[in-house]
Amino acid sequence: MAETEHDNAVIVGWENHPFYQNVVHILERAGQTVDLDFNVFERLCRPRRCLYVSVPVRMDDGTIRVFDGFRVHHNTTLGPAKGGIRYHPEVNLAETAALAMLMTLKNSLVRLPLGGGKGGIRCDPGLLSRREKQSLTRRFTSEIFTFIGPDKDIPAPDIGTDQQTMAWVMDTYSSQVGYAVPGVVTGKPIEIGGSLGRVDATGRGVVYTIIEASKRLGMALDQSTTVAVQGFGNVGFHSARLISNIGCKLVAASDVSGGVYSPKGLDIIALQKWIAEHRVLKGYPEGEYVTNEELLELPVDILIPAALGNQITTKNVDKIKCKILAEGANGPTTLEASQILSSRGVFTIPDILANAGGVIVSYFEWVQGMQNFFWSEKDVNNKLWEIIAGAFNRTYEFHSTKKIDMRLSAFAVSVEHLSKAMLWRGFFP
Repeated sequence: MAETEHDNAVIVGWENHPFYQNVVHILERAGQTVDLDFNVFERLCRPRRCLYVSVPVRMDDGTIRVFDGFRVHHNTTLGPAKGGIRYHPEVNLAETAALAMLMTLKNSLVRLPLGGGKGGIRCDPGLLSRREKQSLTRRFTSEIFTFIGPDKDIPAPDIGTDQQTMAWVMDTYSSQVGYAVPGVVTGKPIEIGGSLGRVDATGRGVVYTIIEASKRLGMALDQSTTVAVQGFGNVGFHSARLISNIGCKLVAASDVSGGVYSPKGLDIIALQKWIAEHRVLKGYPEGEYVTNEELLELPVDILIPAALGNQITTKNVDKIKCKILAEGANGPTTLEASQILSSRGVFTIPDILANAGGVIVSYFEWVQGMQNFFWSEKDVNNKLWEIIAGAFNRTYEFHSTKKIDMRLSAFAVSVEHLSKAMLWRGFFP
């Protein structure tokens, strides 16, 4: 029998995975800052439950291929688990568990009545046809059917998935229970219960936190303010679009193919049109080609890493030149690198704060779906600003009072709130 891609790292060994260890390390340091009860820390260091499923799919050529699927509930003290489903070749249990932990802390930081969850399938969605992707999604949904639901776990889009994916999840789940259940997922199309303002919510949240940071730093946001965005997917594109709309100059952007740099500024609409025609940024004529690594090292005022994790490490942190680092992606900066940036005066808006806009508006969508009462886009955006600004203020106040960096402050504020809830609820032996 031929060897498969399946290996032990896909399922086991999550405790020793660098990303997972990095999140636990930050949690430990944050816990020390707020005198976290050791028993609470022990519980938060591990996911509450993990589900692995094999996902067999009949491919277009008639063969059956089996994919690895995951869904993790980290903590549900504050409410149902909430977190995205990603389709990516590097998805594994360790990454999924770490991202679920970050979701728990993100939801606690912004004071949502939600816990933390995450899911994913180990695949390359770019190599799948629409039919194959739909079959993959529906089979995965049927395998995790008992794990999800509007009152226990509410998935959303993530890397490699979108509103169409969520529509397939909702339809599959609804077909099994016999009636429409719009609250089972968020990030759906408007026509089947999605929320206005959801598509650009994460990018909008990134920009809102940058605006709040600029107020504290006395920094102007105008044409003299240069911005680079790594990752030009949903988060990166809308971050770039919205920060350009408020007057800043986007000088660099990248996607999986590499990036483009122009000190004179890039035209967002032209970039979008180029990608629509060519699928990737590579080859865009109005600028100089740069790699994703080179983009991070450009001399810009604001850097928005909105791609994958572990992009800024001790290997390249000394080359980072920005004034504000706004983390649109999950875990783009390691703890060690973040501490070095802080010591150099780089103001970091950590991921659990900067990219919380998506889950905030997902919460709004879930609430609207449960009530069957929908809000205007203006109301959604105003409520988003109110919640994310409140979280920024709590984090900045802790940062100023305790004289510690923003990342540690965000985690500390979050874990303090969560630990109080856990202690109030008590322990069921």
